[in-house]
Amino acid sequence: MAVFILAACAQETPPAPTVAGEELVSPRPEIYAEFKLTADLSDLSDEQRKMIGLLIDASAIMDDLFWRQAYGDDYKSFLESLGVGETRQFAELNYGPWDRLAEEKPFVPGVGPKPLGANFYPGDMTKEEFEAAYLPGKTGLYSLVRRDEQGKLKLVPYHVAYAEPLKHAATLLHEAAGLAESADFATYLKLRAAALISDDFQTSDLFWLDVRDNDIDLVIGPIETYEDRLFGYRAAYEAYVLVKDLDWSNRLSRYANFLPELQAGLPVPDAYKQESPGTDSDLNAYDVVYYAGDSNAGSKTIAINLPNDEQVQLEKGTRRLQLKNAMRAKFDKILEPIADVLVVDDQRLRVTFDAFFANTMFHEVAHGLGVKNTLDGKGTVRDALLDVAGSIEEGKADILGLYMINALNADGELGDVDMRDYYVTFMAGIFRSIRFGASSAHGQANMVRFNFFAEHGAFERDPESGKYRVNFEAMETAIADLSSLLLTLQGDGDYAGAVELTRSKGVIGSQLQADLDRLTDAKIPVDITFQQGRSELGLQD
Repeated sequence: MAVFILAACAQETPPAPTVAGEELVSPRPEIYAEFKLTADLSDLSDEQRKMIGLLIDASAIMDDLFWRQAYGDDYKSFLESLGVGETRQFAELNYGPWDRLAEEKPFVPGVGPKPLGANFYPGDMTKEEFEAAYLPGKTGLYSLVRRDEQGKLKLVPYHVAYAEPLKHAATLLHEAAGLAESADFATYLKLRAAALISDDFQTSDLFWLDVRDNDIDLVIGPIETYEDRLFGYRAAYEAYVLVKDLDWSNRLSRYANFLPELQAGLPVPDAYKQESPGTDSDLNAYDVVYYAGDSNAGSKTIAINLPNDEQVQLEKGTRRLQLKNAMRAKFDKILEPIADVLVVDDQRLRVTFDAFFANTMFHEVAHGLGVKNTLDGKGTVRDALLDVAGSIEEGKADILGLYMINALNADGELGDVDMRDYYVTFMAGIFRSIRFGASSAHGQANMVRFNFFAEHGAFERDPESGKYRVNFEAMETAIADLSSLLLTLQGDGDYAGAVELTRSKGVIGSQLQADLDRLTDAKIPVDITFQQGRSELGLQD
């Protein structure tokens, strides 16, 4: 099943009346650069190619489920009401009428603000009502909160709420397992099928970490919790279909072995690094051939670090998947043009794809550092930091990625490289990422980091050219200081401190906004959107 975006070629349905006080933005599909997702499948057998088609079909079901979680079960009627044109096109890109890269502001009149809890919770539910309700398991990842006939809150497990589509997806995974050349991958597909219809994902997560001999891979299910901006509890459905790049994967595989040594060297007291990261982590490069659901909404992920389950991470580590073709698309179409506008001329050539790839890769590896549980023994960092857990974790991974590069380079593990390339590319990468807005976890993390570095003199703006440079000496100090701050907030489970950091520094200032507007004036895309599916890969329906 191919995913496509309708072109603007007809008049749209007249807009609904505006809501009093509603702040509307205009549909802007032009901010997404189109990119065709393909991969070299010539070395794959007919069975493997057929298997990819089945995995795409199962992933398309995750796309439907995410629409229901993000907007509601009636999303198809909503899309039809928009007619044909740029508003519908933009709604398809955003999985709803709210611009994900403009702080979730509505672009369709009359819809009002996006609920913080998306469609995971009743629209009329308050935080206080939820917190007071006696609902065993109410903070779980895999249930919807609904009202019973008496109006009281109740939990509906995903596998109950979405029973029929999940059963269909499980059937497709079983059929795909019958075509897999890797026996381990076939077993994983069967375990994942069982997980989809039971909401018990830990067994399949653990097994997936040991699947190493497969050229094709699949990430599927309810995974990230960013869509739940009310509490950060509920996971959203998504999927990726992947084809391994064997050459790049062989280059990357050894870095995960350094995690215990890097953990020991973190710039915090020993108590904040007492956990031992899993040493069985896997690091590989892939061409992604299909995105679905949460991963396809708004800005597109270019690297994956999974599973999220803290117990699995401590026991066995994670797998880090670098999505090389999507990464290259963002570098060529977005990062290089941004650097032309906002990086001083004498540092411009330090923005390189190799540094961009490494910064992204080590961000994912750095998720394994620090602690997953608070020092007071009261639970996980994610539970303690609630709605700001995602932004603090993303900020930690970004800054510790640079820490890792510094440490590995000092030990001679990176070969003949220049750290200045990584620093300048990192700064340019922040300009790219903060254009996503400051409402998402990644956006808030980027703004905290930008403002922290600017205040500490690591980033300097030339008032004459309006371009930025990296102060390399100040950058090294800022990396250590911000690393310590974020790791301490997590270890202490300091919700108030995390909220204050996000509130005070997770914002876009007027000068920076004016500079970002120059990128818009230069018509530089904000992100990418995909032409993807069976037809793009030359596969039969």
